[in-house]
This record gives sequence, structure tokens and C-alpha cells, in this order.
Amino acid sequence: MNHGKRLRKLGRNPAHRRALMRNMATALVLNERIETTLPKAKELRRVADKLVTLGKKNSLHARRQAMSYLMPINREQPGNAQKTSAVHKLFEELAPRYENRSGGYTRVIRGRKDPEGKRVDGRRDGDGAQMAIIEFVEEEVRQAKPKKRKRRTTKRVAAPAQPEPMEAAAEEAPTTEEAEGEAAQESEAPSAVSEEASSDEETKE
Repeated sequence: MNHGKRLRKLGRNPAHRRALMRNMATALVLNERIETTLPKAKELRRVADKLVTLGKKNSLHARRQAMSYLMPINREQPGNAQKTSAVHKLFEELAPRYENRSGGYTRVIRGRKDPEGKRVDGRRDGDGAQMAIIEFVEEEVRQAKPKKRKRRTTKRVAAPAQPEPMEAAAEEAPTTEEAEGEAAQESEAPSAVSEEASSDEETKE
């Protein structure tokens, strides 16, 4: 049966396990990346995602719930460089970053980083425990762009090309040679008529 396997006990009693998760969650919110063992990182991922969901609600009750879980910062302690609390960073920085994301705010990467910053598949000295890095997913705030509506274009049939008025006038107007020919024909026609009339008179006589 699958009893007693809802979560990892991590070799600690409930009070110790809750204190461990609170400290790790506070460190993760403040630093956005921590290095721990793989079972702890997988268990912390559940807690961190729920905290970001509280931050996205951004209500007074959600802030009180986050304050009851995350550890406070002692500003009076000398040498404390933290100026903002984990709750303030959760609600003012992390929650707006994942406004358009519905889950999966953290990632777990097996291995650890060497001093040069390169990830290596390392294990912890002493007990050889598998190490892992848990960090928040980097996602910028994206502003929604207005959608442009596509206009429907209808195909238009091209109309037959009509001759330009200047060209049509040039085609209708007779040329000079044609005009001279027509004038010559008109001048020849009366002379032929007169000749026929004179020939008829001569025949009658």
C-alpha cells in the first residue's frame, strides 16, 4: 500500500522538517537560487510554487499567510545587508514576473557549480549525496499587444482597358493625305457632270 509516502520525511520529525522548509524557502525567495541536496530541492519546489501563488493573489489575507511561513529578517542585527523582507520581494517582484504563467515557477537542476560558474555533476564530500540547484524560472513581464484584425480582401476582376481620349481623337481625325484625296475627288465630280451635260446638248442639236 502507498501509505506514508505523501512527502519526503528527510530523516526529520515534523517540527524540524517544517523549520527546514521555512528557512530554505526564505533563502530561495531572497536569493532566487540555492544549492542543496536533490531530495530537499524536490520537496522545496512544492512549497515555493505555493508561495508564488499566494503572491499572485496579492490580498491582505495572502500576505498574512506568507508572513506566517517565511522567516522574518532581523534588521537590528549588525552586518545584515538585507533591506527588504522575503514577503515584500515575493509580492512586489516575483509575483508580477509570473503574472502570465499558471505554474512551474521553479526548476531543479542536478549537479552543482564549480568556482568558475560551470555546472558539474558533483556529489557532496563525506556522504556522497547528490547535489542539485533549485532556482526560479526567468521570465520577464510581457505586455499584451493589441491584436490586429485581418481585413478580408476580395478579388476584383480587371476591367478591359479603354483607349485614351487623345488616341481615340487621333484615330477618328483623318490624316492630311486622306483630306487632300477627298478634296480632289470632290473637285473632279462637278467637271465630269459638266462634260456629260455638254455632250447631251450636242447630241440634241
